[in-house]
Amino acid sequence: MARAVTTQRKTINTVAAWVIGLLIFFPILWTILTSFKTEAQAISDPPIFLFFDWTLENYSVVQERSDYMRFLWNSVILAGGSTLLGIVIAVPAAWSMAFVPSRRTKDILLWMLSTKMLPAVGVLYPIYLLFIQFGLLDTQLGLTLVLMLINLPIIVWMLYTYFKEIPVEILEASRMDGAGLREEILYVLTPMALPGIASTVLLNFILAWNEAFWTLNLTAAQAAPLTAFIASYSSPEGLFFAKLSAASTMAIAPILILGWFSQKQLVRGLTFGAVK
Repeated sequence: MARAVTTQRKTINTVAAWVIGLLIFFPILWTILTSFKTEAQAISDPPIFLFFDWTLENYSVVQERSDYMRFLWNSVILAGGSTLLGIVIAVPAAWSMAFVPSRRTKDILLWMLSTKMLPAVGVLYPIYLLFIQFGLLDTQLGLTLVLMLINLPIIVWMLYTYFKEIPVEILEASRMDGAGLREEILYVLTPMALPGIASTVLLNFILAWNEAFWTLNLTAAQAAPLTAFIASYSSPEGLFFAKLSAASTMAIAPILILGWFSQKQLVRGLTFGAVK
């Protein structure tokens, strides 16, 4: 009887997981399918799902109209640079909060998290003026700094959580063996927390890749990433849904492929320390 109940529960959980997964994936699937339709088929009522004349015309038009590789390269530099810079800053910060806490450590962590609740538009004007003042407007350096700063609280929080799972006795033993701060972080802490660090890197790379508000407001042409590439297909004449879907598919394809190949590492990092 207990085995039957367990089997039934597993079946229900599996079905529920598939249903939720399909609901989450459906908008992506619909975008991909729409990219192969004509503009007339893309706005047809009722919508056409599978039985339509498949075409690559939208991809050809997008390739001719825009320099996709330039936008892609900007996205790689911005997402990769901001994530790398954030990790370099966050690892020592999370180490100090996890292993050398003060009375205000929790307050600092909560304050850092609270900055994510601030509406981005509320600080757009002063940051825009600062960018003009320092010549950072429409530059890769300026956007890299902004993307790093907006995601830094998440990076610190995640690393702090992972570091707290590491027994402090291991670090104390390394100090007794003569390890300095640099050696402790690089050769003891980092290898032990590597799954957590890897998942943090992947998650923040995705967040930086998908960031649209700052990239659309602080770029014009030179440093514009793929989010600006997608937005360029919204014009005063209207939305071209098929071409917009083709541009969106080309923008999300690299990050979908990255997520697919790194899903095991991501799950391993997110469950790091769950079982001791």
